[in-house]
Amino acid sequence: MNANALADTTSNLLASSAKKQKKQNNQNRTKRKSFNRHKHYDKPLTAAASKKPTKILDTKLVKSEKKLRIIPLGGQEEVGRNMTVFEYGQDIVILDMGLQFPEEDMPGIDYIIPNISYLKGKEKNIRAVIFSHGHLDHIGAAPILLEKLGNPLIIGRDLTLALVKHRQEDYKKGSSQKLKTLAIKNLEQKITLGGFRVGFFQVEHSIMDAMGITLETPQGTVIHPGDWALEKDPMRGQPITYHHLAKVKRPSILMLESLGSTTQKQRISEKLMHENLQKIISEAKGRTIIATFSSQIQRIKEILEYAEKIGKKVALDGYSMRLNVEVAKELGYIKIKKDTLITIDRIADYPDKKIVVICTGAQGESQAVLHRIIQGSHKYIKIQKTDTIVFSSSVIPGNERSIQRLKDNLYRLSDNVIHSDIMDVHSSGHSSIPDIKEMLREIKPDYFLPVYANHYFLKEAAKLAYQEGFAQNKVFVLDNGSIFELYNNKPNIIHGTINTDYVFVDGLGVGDISNVVLRDRQVMAGEGMLVIIATVDSKTGGLIGNPDIISRGFIYMKENKKLVEDTRKKAKEILKDKDPRTSANQSFLKEKLRNDLGKFLFQKTERRPLILPVIIEV
Repeated sequence: MNANALADTTSNLLASSAKKQKKQNNQNRTKRKSFNRHKHYDKPLTAAASKKPTKILDTKLVKSEKKLRIIPLGGQEEVGRNMTVFEYGQDIVILDMGLQFPEEDMPGIDYIIPNISYLKGKEKNIRAVIFSHGHLDHIGAAPILLEKLGNPLIIGRDLTLALVKHRQEDYKKGSSQKLKTLAIKNLEQKITLGGFRVGFFQVEHSIMDAMGITLETPQGTVIHPGDWALEKDPMRGQPITYHHLAKVKRPSILMLESLGSTTQKQRISEKLMHENLQKIISEAKGRTIIATFSSQIQRIKEILEYAEKIGKKVALDGYSMRLNVEVAKELGYIKIKKDTLITIDRIADYPDKKIVVICTGAQGESQAVLHRIIQGSHKYIKIQKTDTIVFSSSVIPGNERSIQRLKDNLYRLSDNVIHSDIMDVHSSGHSSIPDIKEMLREIKPDYFLPVYANHYFLKEAAKLAYQEGFAQNKVFVLDNGSIFELYNNKPNIIHGTINTDYVFVDGLGVGDISNVVLRDRQVMAGEGMLVIIATVDSKTGGLIGNPDIISRGFIYMKENKKLVEDTRKKAKEILKDKDPRTSANQSFLKEKLRNDLGKFLFQKTERRPLILPVIIEV
């Protein structure tokens, strides 16, 4: 089914549903009037309430029928986890389902995804999920969340949808076949999704097929570019402008990604960056090893094409890197000769100066390719003094120390390390202060909502809007879970928020890691763990033998024998306590061991290890 046919079918179905709803509403008009006197309809629905077909629920839906609501589930207080819910009446459209990478105080966590508890019971109201582009902070949570929401229609451009499908297959084999997709082939396309009329527009970003969206409703129009940049000197074609967005149906709401709101310096152009990379590649006396993000597909494409032009071979290393390039090749976005790309195990077959390696690991990730190369554990690459190593990426906030250690170790191994501090070898996909101001002037929105960044970035972006003449009542800085509402050109942030607590993903576990578990991991990482194993008589509760003690990450037992014996003695005293609660209640006994031993060890060491008592009854 083509896009226009799908749009017409969707519109007809929704129109039919609307007629039935109208008939039902007319039959119940008298009942509704009595409920309209209540003020509770502005409060966000709980998941439990949304499942009950009560009169209060019906009234709420009627009262919100003409209201446009914007509810960010992530992306307002962090970099990543981007996901926004748009509601108009009973219709819901979602933009992006991104992941957030764990912070240093989250040991063992793979990544964090948005909390969708607000959408439970509303799955049938979701008209579509739109993906702005294929970066993980916008599509990374899709395999988990789409399944939980009943696999609603997903909309995006070709590369974005292909990356979502591949990520879906990685998560669960065969699951991509359940996806219902609509590919945007032409950005002039318009789609009706319930009460939303959806349009699309071109944006400049560091991945192909990035797009912005407009969501038009009778109450006004949302303009959301996703991630964006103003490229003044593009590699090809003319610079993209956004003046046409000033003509959307009013009032208009601009939701602008604001990571560059503290950067005064104009961003490095893609053209200058590629000129520098080409110079490095052509002049390298040995191998050129370029570390970048696997999602920088446009950059990788340009490097591949230039390497082919000057007769060099390119090896890709890193699973996500190889996967993304393969997807782009299948779609025809990357066109190179078959023998330009070689596998990493063949780099020794060619002279060093003929080799370019593009790999992951520029953020210092412990399992990524560049880290393994530096540690000497890579099977095929050992750093040589003649190698040229290039960091073609920005520093993700929170990774500064890891990257600094990475650079220090590289400088010990190679005489040719190049990064953005000494040469323009990275161009950000995000814009700066002058660009944000220019976007505000070009689009001229009625309301401004800075998004997709830490809170302080959003506040700084708000200040930029004030400098451009926006009144304070026209600018809104939302938190995750805030509910912004527009009704009859009157904006409002509803009192109270919905649940947007972190949902941790650890291996195959989704949401089974609570803050309590994370706190235990933090304690073990910082203070270690002490296990006390005691055998007691099942009839009398008396201690049999001496308790065993195991230390992991707390003390080295062989060199702290006195502390071990003192701890054992203290444990025996607790276990022999005549308090009747200790013999009658094993849980009480374990808690007493934890508390009393914890105090004892803190007095001795000023450390608080995690204490794990194990009681064996015989």
